[in-house]
This record gives sequence, structure tokens and C-alpha cells, in this order.
Amino acid sequence: MTCAALKRPGAALAGLLLATVPAAAHITPPVVLVSDRDALVALLAGARRFFVREVRLSGDDRRAIHHRTGWSPDEDFYRFYLGRDAGGRLVAASIFVTDFTVHGPVRVAVGLAPDGRVTGATVVEVTEETYQGVKPLIDRNFTAGLAAAGRPPAAEAPAGLDPMAQFYAGVIAGLVRRAAVLFEVGVLGRGGAA
Repeated sequence: MTCAALKRPGAALAGLLLATVPAAAHITPPVVLVSDRDALVALLAGARRFFVREVRLSGDDRRAIHHRTGWSPDEDFYRFYLGRDAGGRLVAASIFVTDFTVHGPVRVAVGLAPDGRVTGATVVEVTEETYQGVKPLIDRNFTAGLAAAGRPPAAEAPAGLDPMAQFYAGVIAGLVRRAAVLFEVGVLGRGGAA
């Protein structure tokens, strides 16, 4: 302690107390763009029966996903929503995936064909801060391009976007890629979605 702090013990004590109190986090409320139900109805179009399949990844599954995407799955299990026709054949699957960015989480619902092709994607939830970067992508229907980009999808950010929107284009494309690889490894790699 300095000599000045010794002369004012109250100030020194207050300084020590403030140093030990954690800073209050700035929490922004979620902005729900599309309800989970509405996203599933759109992404599982044509299905007559609906099922939930929870997939727990093995160590080998996690390594395969990391090798293909550069992302390490961090959940205990992943939940796929499966839509089947009246005869019980798989029509479509969907999964919700989230990335926690510096500005807050971005949550995307991804639709998948029985062969693993991406059929659609919808940004369902962001925060007020992330919305600023995601809105230009929604306005340009960026996720429709991801569904047409291949398997797993790789897409470039549309030209003329500000840096924040370009950043979120990469985040959303990465989430769609993760969903496709999760389905391929966790569902199709285990004998399909029978």
C-alpha cells in the first residue's frame, strides 16, 4: 500500500472491495425471429408424422466432425426432428444449432433431405446486438443460397455488406455446415434415419 492509502484506510478498503466484485455482464434480450414450431413446419414440409431422435456422439464421431468442420461439438446430445410420410419413409430432418458470438448467440434451424443435402435454413433467434449484423442477410435471403450451395454447404458472403454482416454470414454458413455434418455423422453414419 502507498502512504496515501495508509492515511485513508476507508479508501483503501473500498478499492480492495471493488477489485473483488465481478463486473456486471451486459445481457441483451433474445430476439425471436421465427418460432421453433414455425421453423419446423416449414423445414419438414411434406411430412405427415413427426419424431424426435436424440444422438449422442462418440469420441470417433466428435473427431470426424472436427476434422470436417474445424468445430468441436460441445453438447452431450443433439436433437434431430424427423418428418416421415404416411408410409413411414423419411421425408426431411431438422436440427437447431447455436453459435455464441461476441455479441450474443445466433440460433439457426436447418432442414436436411434424407440423403443429407441441406434443403433450407432459417435464423430463428439472435440478440438485439447480433440482429444488426444478421438483418442484412435476412433481407437478402442469404440462407436460401446455403441450401443451394452443396453438401456440406460453403457460401460466400454477398457483396456489399458491412464487416459485421460479413462476419455473421460466416457464422450462419458455419452453423448450416455443422448441422449437415452432424446429420451425416450422427444419423446417416449410423445406418440412416430408419
